[in-house]
Amino acid sequence: MCTLEKTDDNIFVLTLTGDDEHRLNPTLIGSILSALRDAKEQATSGSVLITTSRGKFFSNGFDLAWAQAAGSKPKAVERLHHMVELLKPVVAELISLPMPTIAAINGHAAAGGLILALSHDYVYMKRDRGVLYMSEVDIGLTIPDYFNVLLRAKIGSPSARRDVLLRGAKVRGDEAVSMGIVEGAHDNEERLREATMSHGKQLASRKWDGEVYKEIRKGLYPELCVVLGLGEAEVIAKL
Repeated sequence: MCTLEKTDDNIFVLTLTGDDEHRLNPTLIGSILSALRDAKEQATSGSVLITTSRGKFFSNGFDLAWAQAAGSKPKAVERLHHMVELLKPVVAELISLPMPTIAAINGHAAAGGLILALSHDYVYMKRDRGVLYMSEVDIGLTIPDYFNVLLRAKIGSPSARRDVLLRGAKVRGDEAVSMGIVEGAHDNEERLREATMSHGKQLASRKWDGEVYKEIRKGLYPELCVVLGLGEAEVIAKL
């Protein structure tokens, strides 16, 4: 499950709670989507979202154990496809959220968990613990279309994308910074929290119009918006 809190600085903090791996199953995905929609409903000029987690993992991807518990391979595949489709609206909500977004990765972010993180505008992680990892090539799964489009949009270097997707590289903090995947890597959870909150306060102080910000973001990622069903960016001129 997750919680959503709002600070006095107009920052929404979405936290994946508990000390488990935060596997993305229908329950957790639904909880995240509900929290994002609550933040959107409460948003005002200058709102910011920070997403983080408790425990050792940011998110270790889809709940494959839940899929395999279906009792047969066809039913397990059906459950996996179901989770892929359930996560898509979460990515769409983040790409169309009317506020800047920051992911604070305080542990491992793998597969769908990395996609969740990269759906934010800015990503920070810990240096001392945690890796970014697209595990699909290692475990024998192909990658959904919107995952691929998001990764092309968010990881600019072709060689970095190759290593993440085709080599199954487990990328630690400093390497993730040098590859252009994250904004910064910090020594421990306290410094990670300080960095993301400081950045969040800077963004909130700009008091940007959320609808304008959202449409500029959508215009930045046209291919992603198409595959997510968000349509073209609208023109807003507040003169």
